[in-house]
Amino acid sequence: MPGKVPADTRVGHIHLKVSDLDRAISFYGDVLGFSVTQRYGAEAAFLAAGDYHHHIGLNTWHSKGAGPAPQRAPGLYHSAFLFPDRASLGAALQRVVDAGIALDGAADHGVSEAVYLRDPDGNGVELYRDRDPADWPRDADGQLKMVNSPLDVHALLAEAV
Repeated sequence: MPGKVPADTRVGHIHLKVSDLDRAISFYGDVLGFSVTQRYGAEAAFLAAGDYHHHIGLNTWHSKGAGPAPQRAPGLYHSAFLFPDRASLGAALQRVVDAGIALDGAADHGVSEAVYLRDPDGNGVELYRDRDPADWPRDADGQLKMVNSPLDVHALLAEAV
């Protein structure tokens, strides 16, 4: 019989292979706003929000100078970064726009609001904020009913802190 993890289990971090460490640090640090907590020379770095040891690991151990992974191959679809509120999500989106990074999409999922983009190595990135669980859409039986509606990106940007 399969076991279950405790309800408060969370994804602790992602660790990505990148082709150019400084370029990746610039994206995840300067654009998304994470801080470098440790660097291993020119081959690896760890970044975090707040005082956590790391939320993002980046390395070039097997990927320095390589091109992006094939689009139609198995692998990570995207990493997702949960922001605490709409204003901080809007601020992150403003940094993305200011950096000239194109969005792949933006959606209101009922439970959350999300924007989608790519990092410099072509890895998918989702920036999102959750709504209060009391406001999540549910069907007549009380089951979660997520949607995929357009997100008003301009309104989100207007709330940037």
